Amino acid sequence: MTKAHEIGLIDTHAGGDVSRIVFTGISELPGNSVREQMLYLQKEADDLRKTLLFEPYGIPEMSIDLVVPAKNKEAVAGYIIMEVMGYPIYSGSNTMCTATAIIENGLVEKKDGILNFKLEAPAGLVDIEAKVENGVVESITCEGLPSYIHKYKEKILIKELGEITYSIAYSGGFYILVEAKELGFNLSIDEEKKLSDTAYLIIEAVRKKESLKHYALGDVGPVPFLHYMGEVEKKEENFYTSRSATYVHPGVICRSTTGTGTSARLAYLEYENKIKPGDSLETVSLRETKFIGTFDSVEKCEGYKVIKNRTTGKSYIIAKSQIIVNYDDCLTQYKGLTKIIKNL
Repeated sequence: MTKAHEIGLIDTHAGGDVSRIVFTGISELPGNSVREQMLYLQKEADDLRKTLLFEPYGIPEMSIDLVVPAKNKEAVAGYIIMEVMGYPIYSGSNTMCTATAIIENGLVEKKDGILNFKLEAPAGLVDIEAKVENGVVESITCEGLPSYIHKYKEKILIKELGEITYSIAYSGGFYILVEAKELGFNLSIDEEKKLSDTAYLIIEAVRKKESLKHYALGDVGPVPFLHYMGEVEKKEENFYTSRSATYVHPGVICRSTTGTGTSARLAYLEYENKIKPGDSLETVSLRETKFIGTFDSVEKCEGYKVIKNRTTGKSYIIAKSQIIVNYDDCLTQYKGLTKIIKNL
């Protein structure tokens, strides 16, 4: 009989982006914080990410969230985010999905009303507010990371595109921000491939030009993301809307507008003095899914205007399953898994 191992999952999606939440089958990782556990997983057992994101178990457009014991006593659980590009320290859509799955799995009692609790991400503690109606998690509001504009309206000449104007924000990762209209995009679903191809060219060019350092975190690697900004419309007092699209990897435009992308947009609008504390921005994806970002306050840090913000969206439970990892399958990345799976 083939030697195999089971990993228990709850599959979810927020705004169309699928997150596979891993609850069982993985042993406790070493580390005094979720960040340290993430670094161990990244260095010693990256095969978990590869196994669940690539064939035959998954596709690169998915994300993985491994639920781990929180090291901070204020949190009900920790979670490690894994995506095709690596290990983000924070993600809004992944946080929404993980929070919903944690409620569904009983780590937080599901009861009608507003549930408030904390999770520990690799970036630190995250405040969660869940709204439950008739036994269904109708929305998750998660605290965004402090976000700021690192560079504003820089120019770069790209052979295939001509001169491009871009800005750079930090909102959990560095984002290149570009005006969709200036590049000839309406941000409709039929443009998805061209949006991805164009973003790749811009990302590669900016990476060669820019060496980015966070004012507090230092070197966090080359800029990984690009966010297309549609025109902003005022829907009502204190509430705005804008079409948006986020590129994360060659060939991959997120189904949602992303939580960190929405936070980056808030930082950009505040930088241009177009929003004030209490204002909200609804970002609308190529697939018409929506997140709502709220700008709470701003403070000066190391010369940057850093905004506090939160993002609201809904995550759906779409499957509960056991992944069977077969060790004689040449497509299984099992070798690194032997360090972290239970009862091997």
